[in-house]
Amino acid sequence: MNPIVSIIMGSTSDLPVMKEAAKILDDFEIPFEINALSAHRTPEQAAEFAKSAVDRGVRVIIAGAGGAAHLPGVMAAFTPLPVIGVPVRSSISIDGWDSILSILQMPPGIPVATVGLDGARNAGILAVQILATGDEQIMSKMLAFKEELKDKIIQANEELKAIKYKFKTN
Repeated sequence: MNPIVSIIMGSTSDLPVMKEAAKILDDFEIPFEINALSAHRTPEQAAEFAKSAVDRGVRVIIAGAGGAAHLPGVMAAFTPLPVIGVPVRSSISIDGWDSILSILQMPPGIPVATVGLDGARNAGILAVQILATGDEQIMSKMLAFKEELKDKIIQANEELKAIKYKFKTN
């Protein structure tokens, strides 16, 4: 089984965040790989990884990084594949804003789809949605997933009806 999604992170300290993308991909039964690469400490390996991704069968890259957060942009610079950036709050981060802006503010021609701070779960979901556009089986699973989300809100509203307050009208 070869990976079709690659999850990469600047260091293994990002794993507590990035594992949420892995869980989603696992739930959808999508083959993926996880690697640590650094745009600053291993720039040659990061570039080679991005360049070789297409030939290895990868179709989407999810790249998480904290601080200056250049890894998603470096990936996007070296691959034609869609790259989803996950800004990660880190010990050197300015409350995550440096990571968000480093990933979000890419130059024209080098887009990175950016999710919210520590939003690896949404990055995994977005990767599945991208893959679903060309795969009926994945699309079917995504539609079921969306129905489950809807059902959770319907159930939550039923539970809220049972809560009583003197001036509550519903």
